Amino acid sequence: MTANQSTEEYAIRAREVRKTYAGDKKSPATEALKGIDLSVRRGSIFGLLGPNGAGKSTFINILAGLVRKSAGEISVWGFDVDKNARQARAALGIVPQEINMDVFFTPKEALEIQAGLYGVPKSKRRTMEILRALGLDDKADAYVRQLSGGMKRRLLVAKAMVHSPPILILDEPTAGVDIELRKQLWDYVLELHASGVTIILTTHYLEEAQTLCDEIAIIHEGNVVACEPTEKLIASLDRKTLMVTPLEDVSSAPDLGDYQADLLDDGRLAIPYAPSKAQVAAILERVSAAGIGVKDLSTVETDLEDVFLELTYKTDKRSI
Repeated sequence: MTANQSTEEYAIRAREVRKTYAGDKKSPATEALKGIDLSVRRGSIFGLLGPNGAGKSTFINILAGLVRKSAGEISVWGFDVDKNARQARAALGIVPQEINMDVFFTPKEALEIQAGLYGVPKSKRRTMEILRALGLDDKADAYVRQLSGGMKRRLLVAKAMVHSPPILILDEPTAGVDIELRKQLWDYVLELHASGVTIILTTHYLEEAQTLCDEIAIIHEGNVVACEPTEKLIASLDRKTLMVTPLEDVSSAPDLGDYQADLLDDGRLAIPYAPSKAQVAAILERVSAAGIGVKDLSTVETDLEDVFLELTYKTDKRSI
């Protein structure tokens, strides 16, 4: 690795990346990516989110060398994916969404073969160390076909790490994994991150992305519609909900003037507001003016799901 690459700030940089799939007699050409700009900082946990068909898989497949981009530039760990394809691919460990492996090998054999494909000398292979870290050491000599779905998904992570890549891409890594195995998987991923590995995560479990990711990009219809640090992205929606429990039951939502109140089935009032434009004290004054005493109140913060739906579906969803 050259000095220039060792001081490069970004693990992945993409500029004006486009991909158009050719059409045929039955269907027109499809523009899957419409000029993607992304920069993933080294050592970060980066969330790449979007609804199905948004372009996430196409982008990952371009990084992996499985799909040719139509236009644009991409560098992986300082290597241009076109000019230095081999070095760029070697910098990546990719855990695919689909479980696809030879069921007649054992996990130990699968990792040894994978390490051989990457040219890892036998003296430097960490097969049992990786299996142990992922809780698969007791299954090292069992056939893959005997493993549960969750174990097979952890084995995919193990295969992706045999060549110690500086970047790990996780495509829906916890789909179909129970809570205990999910925790074990994330414990290992966080250990890798602590050692300096850059993590790129795609997931439909938005609470995972909100908890784990330093920065999140949301792709919608082939465009990046947001790319910011997680806290800043969530704060950008500028929405909270004030939850008011009345002293006495109310039969209908009161008129609060500029504020819209919803009466919930449990008797509470849900009052959405924009923190940049309104204060809780002003809302409570309206509640009091409406003749409603307050027994209890709380504030529900905006979360990543709210932002995701706002940017991709334009849905006026309220967390209540």
